[in-house]
Amino acid sequence: MTDQKIALVTGASRGLGAALATALAPTHHIVAVARTVGALEELDDAVRAAGGQATLAPMDICVDAAMQQLCRGIHDRWGKLDLWVHTAIHAAPLAPAGHIGPKDLQNSIDVNVTAVARLIGYVNPLLGAQGHAVFCDDTRAGQKFFGTYGATKAAQLALVHSWAAETVKTGPQVRLIAPAPMPTALRARFYPGEDRSALTQPAAEAARLLPEILAP
Repeated sequence: MTDQKIALVTGASRGLGAALATALAPTHHIVAVARTVGALEELDDAVRAAGGQATLAPMDICVDAAMQQLCRGIHDRWGKLDLWVHTAIHAAPLAPAGHIGPKDLQNSIDVNVTAVARLIGYVNPLLGAQGHAVFCDDTRAGQKFFGTYGATKAAQLALVHSWAAETVKTGPQVRLIAPAPMPTALRARFYPGEDRSALTQPAAEAARLLPEILAP
């Protein structure tokens, strides 16, 4: 067991995940999970520049054996997690409900629902009574053309709400944050051609959300 605070960030390579990992770096050792090695190496540079240290985990959260290995490694090295920030998401192409591609639907289920359900089971004991888990809220379920993303994100949020209700008295504390629109690759898939100059940069949004994430 260590007194150092440990933060697991899943989906850490780009966008809000990378920005939050960097913002947390002065106070937490960052365990950064993403599939893209190059982007993780860039994040490592940013974390070091912020005065912190990172453990890079180039893994796919959909690979069960990899997530088991990751969480076992966290337990063996530190004995705990203080914070889990989950920003990984699969954004399937927008499509009418009657034209949803089976592969797009399955990929969305795998990333947005199944992987999250497994990770909750693996991370919960690492967080214990005092840890915090943070997820991103989203209100696009039910909007036109958002059937695949909206259905799987809604299922993810159902899991999160249940976990939060179940742990009110025992911990860990589970909370949702509501990020402002940002010029991320995720948003570009949903709103191509949008004027991105009016959107909030991820670093600024991470700074705004950080007090909420770290609140007791």
